[in-house]
Amino acid sequence: MAVNSYKQDELQRDVPKRVTLARLYRYLFAYKKEIFAVLFIMGVTVAVALLNPLIIERAVNVHVAGRDVKGLLKLAAAAIVLNGIWLAGVKARMVIMARVSNQIVLNIREELYVHIQSLGLRFFDSRPTGKILARVIGDVNSLKEIMSDSVTTLIPDAVTVAAVVIIMMLKSPWLALSALGALPILGAGMYVVMIRGHKRWQAVRQKTSNINAYVHENFSGIRVVQSFSAQQESQDAFETVLAEHQKAFVRAVSMADALGPVIEISRGFGSFLLYFIGIRALHMGSGDVGTFLAFATYLNMFWVPLRNLSNMYNRIINNISSAERIFDILDTEPELADRSDAYEMPPIEGRVEFDHVSFAYPDEPEREVISDICFDIKPGETIALVGPTGAGKTTIINLISRFYDAVSGEVRIDGHPVKAVTLHSLRSQMGVMTQENFLFSGTVRENISYGKLNATQEEIVWAAKAVGAHDFIMKLEKGYDTQLQGESSLSVGQRQLLAFARTLVSQPQILILDEATSSIDTHTEQMVQKGIAALLAGRTSFVIAHRLSTIKKADRIFVVDEKQILEEGSHEELLAKKGHYYNLYQAQFKNLM
Repeated sequence: MAVNSYKQDELQRDVPKRVTLARLYRYLFAYKKEIFAVLFIMGVTVAVALLNPLIIERAVNVHVAGRDVKGLLKLAAAAIVLNGIWLAGVKARMVIMARVSNQIVLNIREELYVHIQSLGLRFFDSRPTGKILARVIGDVNSLKEIMSDSVTTLIPDAVTVAAVVIIMMLKSPWLALSALGALPILGAGMYVVMIRGHKRWQAVRQKTSNINAYVHENFSGIRVVQSFSAQQESQDAFETVLAEHQKAFVRAVSMADALGPVIEISRGFGSFLLYFIGIRALHMGSGDVGTFLAFATYLNMFWVPLRNLSNMYNRIINNISSAERIFDILDTEPELADRSDAYEMPPIEGRVEFDHVSFAYPDEPEREVISDICFDIKPGETIALVGPTGAGKTTIINLISRFYDAVSGEVRIDGHPVKAVTLHSLRSQMGVMTQENFLFSGTVRENISYGKLNATQEEIVWAAKAVGAHDFIMKLEKGYDTQLQGESSLSVGQRQLLAFARTLVSQPQILILDEATSSIDTHTEQMVQKGIAALLAGRTSFVIAHRLSTIKKADRIFVVDEKQILEEGSHEELLAKKGHYYNLYQAQFKNLM
């Protein structure tokens, strides 16, 4: 399995920018009323802005030239009213679009989060958690600007530029063409930035993701860092990652900033042509001062939106790389999904069958992990799986929970093929415990009820008592309402008991313990034996463990190695055979006899 790390940039599909933008803008269509309201307001504000140069022209050519003070005052009052409307409209459209863009970001983040939860274990195993967080948090946040600015900046500025060109052409084609003569320079500059800028901003996002991955990994393992006094080594590695990000960012910004001088050069050249042609070539006189001022104002109105559009283009180039990363995950198909004809698994008794089951990882199909395995487990049996690391024990239980699908053969529960039922109805009737015993931030009650979100207080207390956790819980400061923060608030054994209670309250018919006691010492294990016994009672159980106490009590023990189940039987039967289990027992447990 190919695994990405913080030292590597993630692979990403190359998708045309227009496709990504079109897909991103579809989220705006869900807010048609708000968008139409903003567009109407923008139409009013753009119209007012376009009227201002004409007001100036009339004021100079008519009222000032004719010494009409009264008319000038009326025109000024009208201009004040119109620009008051413009100011109110700008404020209103900003407020509306802020609400819409924030809601869209919320929707995208929720969609991304829900989709990530549907992805298989391979997705999470193949990349650091920090890189997933970077997409859910940083990349989604960066979309807010592009959503808001696309409506409040792109549309009005584009309309303004087009309207200015039309008005200028209508008033004086020669002056218009002279003012716009610098556009080829601008077009060439933008083309260069367009080609190179996007790739550089993609690199920045990749390096940002690497930083997130490193920080998450380092702080998650801070106990190891501090215990080995490796803070300096950690800092050096962090500085290396930061330096790579800084280098990528400087390259991207240097390209983005190059667009500003290109615009200013184009603007200056256009202004020169306007004045040169207007004054020298067309011999405009004093009677055309108002028209000339109007043209100068329109020219400014032409270049200011262009500058805004160029700045927005830089933001789009930056943020579209975030959208690409988000859609890259959204387009990742879950390795496991309900079939179109999947049905709800009815309440199960707990019979488990493997019918000639083989499995290999998709990226290594030639290397089977298990091959042609068959067994039939009766409801209520406890099965222990033993064998060397990598023998396929965890693969077997992952196939039961359908975290993976068999390459060939069939896994059945109570006669139902696991591929034929919905994942939720299958997994909701199972309880899985690993050696991690992860507890969430929250109260003891909330952690136990995570196994059954609608569990009553009586059910929570019953589960805690059944596994032997009730007594220590009641000694905590606030009992079941005690807040848990991090791993240091409880001992290893106490966390183990809470995890047992969380599993028991869900009342699973099939229980899987994947080395659930491997991280605790023998004394602590003795403390949680009551909890283990309560979990195993009356339900089909699969136990991967190296502890003698758990293995001896199993109804059957499967010795897994060489892709097969080499031996099976009770503890006494397998010892009597003096085969693989006997040798394993002698090597691992003789000191406990």
